[in-house]
Amino acid sequence: MTAMLEVSELRSAGIDTVIVAGVDMYGKLFGKRMPVRSFERIVGEGLHVCTCVYAWDFDQDLEELKVEFAGAHTGWQDFRLLPDLATLRRAAWLDATAICLADSIDEDSGEPLPVAPRTILRRQVLALNAQELNAYTATELEFHLYRGTPDELRRSGYRDLEPTTLARSDYAIGAGNAMEPFFRKVRNALEESGIAVEVAQAEYGLGQWEINLEYAEAIETADRHVLFKSAVSDLARANGMTATFMPRPLTDGMGSSCHVHASVRGDDGSTPFYDADADRTASASLRHAVAGVLDRVSDLMLFYAPTVNSMRRIISHDFAGNGLTWGFDNRTTTCRLITGGPDANRLEMRLPGADVNPYLASAAVLGSMRDGMSRRIDPGPPCRGDGYAEPHGELPVTLGDAAEKLEQSLFAATTFDKEVVGHYATVARNEWMQFLRATSDWDRDRYFETI
Repeated sequence: MTAMLEVSELRSAGIDTVIVAGVDMYGKLFGKRMPVRSFERIVGEGLHVCTCVYAWDFDQDLEELKVEFAGAHTGWQDFRLLPDLATLRRAAWLDATAICLADSIDEDSGEPLPVAPRTILRRQVLALNAQELNAYTATELEFHLYRGTPDELRRSGYRDLEPTTLARSDYAIGAGNAMEPFFRKVRNALEESGIAVEVAQAEYGLGQWEINLEYAEAIETADRHVLFKSAVSDLARANGMTATFMPRPLTDGMGSSCHVHASVRGDDGSTPFYDADADRTASASLRHAVAGVLDRVSDLMLFYAPTVNSMRRIISHDFAGNGLTWGFDNRTTTCRLITGGPDANRLEMRLPGADVNPYLASAAVLGSMRDGMSRRIDPGPPCRGDGYAEPHGELPVTLGDAAEKLEQSLFAATTFDKEVVGHYATVARNEWMQFLRATSDWDRDRYFETI
C-alpha cells in the first residue's frame, strides 16, 4: 500500500475523501474535507478560509483577543489554503481518506501569510539554504493516555483520571505488551500514512508514552509531527481513550516533553557538525550552533513554551534543562549534544514540552543555530555533572514574561519579522491574562478557609 499519493491515484487507491488542512498558531490542524472530485477542482486554486483561525484563542473566542492581522476592523477577510501536493498522503487511521497539508496564502498579494507557522519555518529553512545548508530535525513527542473518551473526561471535569499504566513503567516491555493492541494500530497507521516510526516505548509517568519518528528535513518533520498528534488523538478516541499533549497534566505527575533534535548538511553532502579531530567529534560549527541556541533561548522562550502549562513542566526540572547549560549526552542540560558519527552529530533542545508548535520551535532552533554560526560564538565549557546543581542563567518563568521578551527582542524581530513577533506576543499576553482572571481549584483549596 503506497502512503504518498498523486492526485491521479486517489480513486484507484480507494480514497473517497480528502482533507485539506492548514496549521494554526497552536500547532493544530484546521481545514475542510471533500470528495475527490472537489479536491481535483480546487487543487490549483486552494480553499478560501476565514482569517479567524489565526486570530482567536484556544477556545476559539473572538471577543478577548485583538490582533492587527484580522478582526472586525478588517472585516474578517479570507485567505487561501493552497494544497502542498508533496504532502498528499493516505490518512490510514481514517477510512478511505487522504490528507493534504496546505500553505496559507494572502488573498490579495498571493504571498505566504507571515503569521502562518509553516511560513515561519520555511523562511528559516530558506535562510540556511542560502548558505548552502539543509536543515534536518526530529521531534521526540511524549503524551499521556487516559481511559475514557474526550467527551466523557470533559463531562467529568477531568477529575479522577484513570491512566493507562498504574505503575512507573519507563522502558518496561511488560507495560508495552499490555497496550500493544492499541499501539500496534497506531504504529501501523503512521507507517501506512508515510509517517515513519523509529521506536516506541512506555514512559516514566503514569499513563505516559513516547513514539519517536525518523529524522527528516525540517518542514517534513513538522508536518509529520502535527499529523502524528492527529492520528494518536483520533485513534485514542476511537478506542475509548483520550491522549493529552499537555506538558504537565497533573501537579504531581511527570511532564511530557518534545525534545527537538537539529543538524545541518551541506549541499555537497558534507556534515558541518562533525570533526573527527575535535573533542567528542563536535565541530566548531556545532559548538557555535549550540552557543546560538543558548544565547537566544530567553528571547524565544515563547516559541519553546507557548502555554501557561508549559512553564509548569520547565520549572519542575522534569528533564527540561536548566538555564544556559549544554553537555555531551547529558539529560540535565538545556542543550544536549549527541555525537559519534558524521550523520549522528546533532544538538537536542530539551526545553520544549509536548504542547509546542513544531514549526515555531524548529524555526527558533534553526534561526538561533544560524545566528550562532554566523557570529562564531562559543558556548563555554560543557556541563559534566548535574545541570540542576546550581543556577545557570535566568529564563522567563511565566507566559507574560516570555511574551515581553519576544516582543522586545531585536533578534526576534529581524529573524522572524516584526509582524510575526507582535502577533504571537499579543496572543500569549491574552492567554496569560485569561489565566490571571480565572479562579481555580488551587485558589479555593489554598485560600477558601485559611485567608
